[in-house]
Amino acid sequence: MKRLSALLGGLIAAVLVTASIAAPASATPTTTTTPQAPVISPTPYMGWNTYYGLGGDFTETTIRSVADSLVSRGLKKAGYDIVWLDGGWQADQSRSEAGDLVPNPAKFPNGLKPLVDYIHSKGLKAGIYTDAGPYIPGKCGLGSGGYYQRDADQFAAWGFDAVKVDYLCGIAANLDPKTVFTEFAQALRNNASHRPMIFNLCNPVTSPDWGNYPESQQSIFSWSYAPGIAQSWRTYTDVGFQGDIKFKDVLRNYDANAKHPEVVKPGAFSDPDYLAPELGMSDEEFRSQLTLWSVAAAPLILGSDVRKLSATTIGMLTDPDVIAINQDRAAVQAVRVGPAGTTETWVKRLADGGRAVVLLNRGDSAKTLTAKASDVGLSGSRFTLKNAWTNAVTESTGTISAAVPAHGTALFRVEPARGLPGIPHVTAGIPQVTQIGTQVLPEGTAPVVAGGDELRAEVAVRNDGLLPVFKPAITLAAPAGWTVTPLNKAPILLAGGQKTTLAFKVKLPAVAAPGNATLTATTAYDVIGHGRLRQATVSPVVVAPAPPDGEAALSHHPWIVATSGWMSPTVDESVGGGSPISLVSQTYPTGIGVASPSQVRYYLGQQCSRFTATVGIDDAVRNVGPEGGTSTFQVVGDGKVLYDSGTVDRDNPKPVDVDLTGVRVLDLLVGDAGDGGYNDRADWAAPTATC
Repeated sequence: MKRLSALLGGLIAAVLVTASIAAPASATPTTTTTPQAPVISPTPYMGWNTYYGLGGDFTETTIRSVADSLVSRGLKKAGYDIVWLDGGWQADQSRSEAGDLVPNPAKFPNGLKPLVDYIHSKGLKAGIYTDAGPYIPGKCGLGSGGYYQRDADQFAAWGFDAVKVDYLCGIAANLDPKTVFTEFAQALRNNASHRPMIFNLCNPVTSPDWGNYPESQQSIFSWSYAPGIAQSWRTYTDVGFQGDIKFKDVLRNYDANAKHPEVVKPGAFSDPDYLAPELGMSDEEFRSQLTLWSVAAAPLILGSDVRKLSATTIGMLTDPDVIAINQDRAAVQAVRVGPAGTTETWVKRLADGGRAVVLLNRGDSAKTLTAKASDVGLSGSRFTLKNAWTNAVTESTGTISAAVPAHGTALFRVEPARGLPGIPHVTAGIPQVTQIGTQVLPEGTAPVVAGGDELRAEVAVRNDGLLPVFKPAITLAAPAGWTVTPLNKAPILLAGGQKTTLAFKVKLPAVAAPGNATLTATTAYDVIGHGRLRQATVSPVVVAPAPPDGEAALSHHPWIVATSGWMSPTVDESVGGGSPISLVSQTYPTGIGVASPSQVRYYLGQQCSRFTATVGIDDAVRNVGPEGGTSTFQVVGDGKVLYDSGTVDRDNPKPVDVDLTGVRVLDLLVGDAGDGGYNDRADWAAPTATC
């Protein structure tokens, strides 16, 4: 077994060293008639784009204001130096009779050249948007089809430094993306002003999200030709909607982007779409997005309105250690080490021979994650770990560990250690609620507690360093009115390679207020030569509202969590449309509208006996085509499936009648039935709990 592990470790190390240096000849096909794309930005370019934060609602004044903010808020200094206009800059009649593109005169009364000059005067660059297809009224807002060279010359004459070329008009016209993007690339290279311009190839078409298209027309095929013609290429569909970005879609785009690391090289980068802080994700989730985009050697383009971002977000965006990993001159894209799953390890080889290592927690509860230095291609007996987010520098004998929150990441810069032993790498775990009353929580379950509950919480501490730590002590703090009682004691010494777990009894008052609460563990220990060190870790806990009473319409009862595949769950309306809940022409006065996948969670507190509903695909999808529109529905009590609908289509809703006796926490789940979420506007019609 050890020999097999060593062999696998060697193979992984070899892949990490070679896979991103030179792509196989078959991976980046070129032609003798098309020159290779020039290296305009050797490391991933950075900047801001109008799309997610402003949509099409921007003017010359808006763009000037954002440019000013990029400078004044330190983003330009950190590297975010492109101001990029997405769709919406063009006039309603986007092309003049002479064939030139025309900016919207109400938004840009002075035209675009003075605006670009202003952007340049701030030490910034300017980007613009068009489409590879011909303009088709009603189907896409702007197209350069038939005018590639004319438009490339126009963009260069205006002074733009980057061009995003979409494919909405292209797919509407059923064009071949490789052909049209290659032609556009040549036009940009041959612009009359000889101006270097970044080419962001943006084909967002995917199946089944957009319908059924051959692979050659989808973004998942761009890797096979784009590295030879563009500076970046989109690898999947949009990461979300304007003002609505979900962490699950961030992970979806990251996974799609990770499929072909071998073609990434200096000057040519896979593009998983824009960064989207404060547009639907928590701070922790956005930190994970920025971490993953950084190790992916992805362009870092902000999609949010930078003028409104919090100081916390600006701090994340400008973190020098994280940006340095993204901008590493080796331009290597991270690869996963080990299997895919709820928890994963990703590694990026750095130009100095070190590794950037990500410990990713996709799950809904905190976990302590570990990886081995040998697994990420490093050899030796001692390693320096620098936490890119906290700046803490510690030493490990080979284990890379971190307490990672739900939907969180840990990011380390790892290299062989030299000199005297350093501060040992101690991981203080995030408090874990392992038991509520007599109910043992399955691993990975987010705790839901209520007034009067008694909990068992545990904090695990491990020392992965060479030196021991002395007098470890762990305390647990809870909200006012809660009582905390230690159940055991820490050892006097925690040697390298050892770990310990401290347990606590936590009692909630009967009148505990519903909402979000936290348990905070403080771990302290002595290190010779460094004094007493401390780590604080925080665990969120949901305190549930009172359970339903009588015959309760659940759509009118407060839920604990509610998610929808796109947009947000709606009460008594179909999701996204504002129309009443309707299944095969029958309208229901109450219900929950969602898009797959979805989870809606309620606290029942063992007070309910029955759940009834009708499940199906809302009639709203009958107006948008025959594709998709299939879902699965599950009723889950305390982690156990109580009802499974199988596949439900738009013509055959199904009744649900479930025994809820003894159920504490109820989950209503919707899946996509295996064909993606296209047209999956699913309804829980008349969801009723008898309590």
